[in-house]
Amino acid sequence: MTAISEQTLDSTTRPRVTDFELSRRLAEVAEKLRRQHSDPDRVLITITEAAVANIPSAEFASITTVLQGKFVHSAALVGETAGHCDKIQEQLGEGPCLESAIEQTTIRIDDMDSDPRWPLFTDAASALGVKSMICFQLYVEGFNFGALNLHSTRTNAFSAEAESIGSLFAAHAAIAFSTAREEQQIRAALTSRDLIGQAKGMLMERYNLNSQAAFALLAKLSQDTNVKLADLAAQLVADAAKSTD
Repeated sequence: MTAISEQTLDSTTRPRVTDFELSRRLAEVAEKLRRQHSDPDRVLITITEAAVANIPSAEFASITTVLQGKFVHSAALVGETAGHCDKIQEQLGEGPCLESAIEQTTIRIDDMDSDPRWPLFTDAASALGVKSMICFQLYVEGFNFGALNLHSTRTNAFSAEAESIGSLFAAHAAIAFSTAREEQQIRAALTSRDLIGQAKGMLMERYNLNSQAAFALLAKLSQDTNVKLADLAAQLVADAAKSTD
């Protein structure tokens, strides 16, 4: 998790964002995300920074991931206050970020002190100084979920305009993050294939086996040792490299 230092933003002084200005800002964010397309963690950090900079009334932000439907993790933060809010929800097992991520919906809290939902969370968040929140579902991968969460120290901070802009950011974020994860997985798969090929070649040379027999031996070793095929191949290649040093 990467956190950006607490920011003192007077969000009430921000002028209304025109459609032209919003398009320009979204284009800039999209270009930043494109440049970082190979790094999912950096993509998430860029999204949170851009959300605070561009969404009216946003003072703090987090991207919360809910792994296997229950394990909460702050994947990126702007302001430690956002991280504290995530931690509270992890401890309670409920809250707006979790519900937004899992139920795939946008959730807005206009006043922490009067909202009847999640009373334990709203009391704790209000004590931190958070008076308004808005959460956007970000992505779903099997039983893993994510949400973009924005926080304000003012009540009734997030207008319909802020919700609309936030939805656009969340949509951009979901696409960028998905692309980055796919590229990461492809690179990992290519690396694994290369390592398996090297390990197979070593077995062919050492035991005078053909390609099919060498792969069968590698697969059997993987099964017998309960070690993933790619991890076993990496281990064999690393051991061979050490023996030649």
